[in-house]
Formats: sequence, structure tokens, C-alpha cells
Amino acid sequence: MSSLWWLLVPTAYLLGAVPWGFLVGKALAGVDVREHGSGRIGMANVLRTVGVRGAALVLLGDAGKGVAPVLLARLLTQDAPALEAAVAMAALVGHNWSVFIRFHGGRGILTGLGALTALTPLAGVVALAMGVTIIGVSRYVSLGSLVGVGMAAVATGVLYLFGYAPLAYPVYALGGGVLIFLQHRDNIVRLVRGTERRLGDKADARAPLARS
Repeated sequence: MSSLWWLLVPTAYLLGAVPWGFLVGKALAGVDVREHGSGRIGMANVLRTVGVRGAALVLLGDAGKGVAPVLLARLLTQDAPALEAAVAMAALVGHNWSVFIRFHGGRGILTGLGALTALTPLAGVVALAMGVTIIGVSRYVSLGSLVGVGMAAVATGVLYLFGYAPLAYPVYALGGGVLIFLQHRDNIVRLVRGTERRLGDKADARAPLARS
């Protein structure tokens, strides 16, 4: 089992580190999305910078690289929730701090959600439903994302308390949630100030913004 940890956790990091937003921006529009909008490589910035088709590709790629390591760990070990949670966290870290683009990355929402859904589909559905609802009402992607992250931690905690999930799953949801909140700290400041971009706003393609 220990040998699988040494194999699967680094593999999960490398899968998570594949910078789909950067690659899609270059392939479809010839732009480096890190030099536009938020400076991140996630779906929201790709949507503003490249468009709907690019955002759809990033959605699939970023969510998939959260799902794949968890399913691989489950396939190879059958019953090792701690390892599943560890590879989920490694994929999230890889996405947020990718070795392939000098440790820049995204904010972790889709990769984190993909991993959570692979761990426990019910918690993933709850988090997604709440996040989408908030985005639909407010048109703030960041606000919906953060509410969804909070609901993910609550849902996995409830599932654990009622015996439907191992402890490793809410530990992942909480730890991953902390990382995602840290990656959203600039969004939180803008939400408080009332200057946060809403869904549908275009990224500024003329001058890069600070990559906070």
C-alpha cells in the first residue's frame, strides 16, 4: 500500500497540474489567459477571454483531472479512503500551483468539485446545486463557488456523522476548501468592495491585471 501512495500522489499532482486553461487559450485564441482578466487559468477567466467553447473544454479538462486520480486510486486499492482523499488533494494542489507554468494556476473549483464528486457523488451534487443557484441569482461566479465549497464541507460532514462517508472525505472537503478560499482572497476583497466582475463581463484584453 505504501508504494501506491508514492506512485499515486505524485501522479495525481501531475494530472492536476495539466494547465487546460492555458493550453486552450493558446490553441483557440493564441492568447495567454494569465495575461488577461484575473490572471488565472480557470474556466471563468477562459470564458471571459476566449469564449464559451474554450470554457466548455476547460470545464471538462479541469473537472476530469479531479475525477481521474480518485477513480484510479479506488480501482487499484478497492478500499483506501485516505489514499483517495490524498490524491484528490494532490490534484487540487497541482491545479492551483502547476509545475508546468511556474507554479501559477487556477482557483481549484472545478478540479476540487470533480474530486469531491468522485469521492462522494451526493456531496458533489449538493455543492454544485448550491453554487449554481447562487451564481444564477447573483451573477457572481466567485460567490457561488465559495458558497458551494462551504456546502461541500457541510455535506461531507453530515454524511460522515450518519455513517455514509469515511472521515477522510470531510477532511479533504475542509482542507481543500481552505486552499480554495485562499485562492479566492482577492475575489473576497472585491466582493466586499462591490467591484467583483459578474458573469458575462469581458476580461480586459489590453492590460494584464495583477495575479494575486
